[in-house]
Amino acid sequence: SDKELQYYVLGEHPVCFLLHSENVNRKAFKESVKPGWHYFGRKMDVADFEWMMWFSTFRNHILFALAGHVIFAKIFTLLAPKHRSLIFGIYGGLAVLVTMGWTFVTLVLSHCIILYSIAMVKSKWMCFAAGLATLASIKLEPYNSWQSLVTGSFDLQDILFYGGCGFSIMRCMSFALENCEKKDGNFTFSDLLKYNFYLPFFFFGPIMTFDRFHAQVNNTQLIRKDKELWNITTKALLHLGVILVVDVFFHYLYILTIPSDVKLVTKLSDWCLAGLAYSNLVYDWVKAAVMFGVINTVSTLDHLDPPQPPKCITMLYVFAETHFDRGINDWLCKYVYDYIGGDHDKIFKELLATFCTFAITTLWLGPCELVYIWSFFNCFGLNFELWVAKFFSLPPFSIIEGAMGEAMSRRIRGVFNAANFWTIVLYNVLSLNSLEFAKLVGRRLIFKGFPLSSLSVLLVTYCGVQLVKERERHQALLDDPEPVKPVDAGKEKAE
Repeated sequence: SDKELQYYVLGEHPVCFLLHSENVNRKAFKESVKPGWHYFGRKMDVADFEWMMWFSTFRNHILFALAGHVIFAKIFTLLAPKHRSLIFGIYGGLAVLVTMGWTFVTLVLSHCIILYSIAMVKSKWMCFAAGLATLASIKLEPYNSWQSLVTGSFDLQDILFYGGCGFSIMRCMSFALENCEKKDGNFTFSDLLKYNFYLPFFFFGPIMTFDRFHAQVNNTQLIRKDKELWNITTKALLHLGVILVVDVFFHYLYILTIPSDVKLVTKLSDWCLAGLAYSNLVYDWVKAAVMFGVINTVSTLDHLDPPQPPKCITMLYVFAETHFDRGINDWLCKYVYDYIGGDHDKIFKELLATFCTFAITTLWLGPCELVYIWSFFNCFGLNFELWVAKFFSLPPFSIIEGAMGEAMSRRIRGVFNAANFWTIVLYNVLSLNSLEFAKLVGRRLIFKGFPLSSLSVLLVTYCGVQLVKERERHQALLDDPEPVKPVDAGKEKAE
């Protein structure tokens, strides 16, 4: 109603503002704000379709399928631990068949057969070419129109089509590339099917590379570590708590809907705009952490060690650690980025490695204008870090840094890291919201807000970066403490 649109309070913070109905695009809010908690009189932000699909529309299906997987996995792990990988594959294949139908399963099997056949040749470039061509068949027109073959009465079939096919192709590529590395013989087609149809990873990942999955799923010595079940239970309860907190935020903080209304966000102050952009990235990290965390909990019950959730955006100040899907990141690093870039110390090799990595990422996300812009800026940021590091490693900068103390060196680097943090925010917020919102935030913080808003935001970010760097330094000392010099050796040197 008009009365409900008269104000939105962004958090319990002094920086609150009154938004009158004439400043609100009612059409944008009607599409993204739906009835929520009736008894509290709150409407819900439903702008994130992925979250709503997982925890509202598709929630019962997920709980039923994963509960069945856990039960069958536990029973057959106790009865026949040597064949548990086969049970995983059979249950996953049947679940996909019941959910999506024969047409979809046939299409996935055709991808598996094609890439398995090419894997037998043991040529990496052929495996890559076939895999990328297969991925393009569901990401590019006119090939992605094939998805009409598998749509039906089930509302989410088209979404599951892209998720299932995309992750399936990436897994098949991992299998093919690992088979190229195998010196004695080949992996079997059964190994590929058991790997590909493992249900917790099938539709939405994360991707575990074949070598890791094959080694872990065929391990028959299934022994729990101390307090492992307690840790699994704690993580499960933590994820449930985070889901409830996010649900509360959706009813009181409309951080996903507000950026879609350009007329509204232009009325915000510089600090509110910066906080809104930062909040969107924090939310996206929370979503990734919860989604992958739930799946990881199930796979941990299966005695697997899955890819961990992403690093929190608040802890990031370099592009090399900026990823929201650690499984895809591990896949790209192993087969593309590290393979081409080596030690990432050569400018040309790093440029080639990042270009190839983001080219594949662009195809994976689905080529479009927004993805092109996102890929270009993140690729540039990754290379620019190396260029700056190379430049300041030359004299006289290296001599000056060597002469100053370690603490002062960290402070100076912290200034650059604070600026880098906001480039990471700006480069990634455009993929979460829109190009217009990212441009607006950039203009307000860099140009219109200079010097007061720009420098104050940079100062707060600098303090946060220094806290993160200090925490990492202490953790590094705990992991690898410096050796203590013996007293006698010190006396001999003094003498």
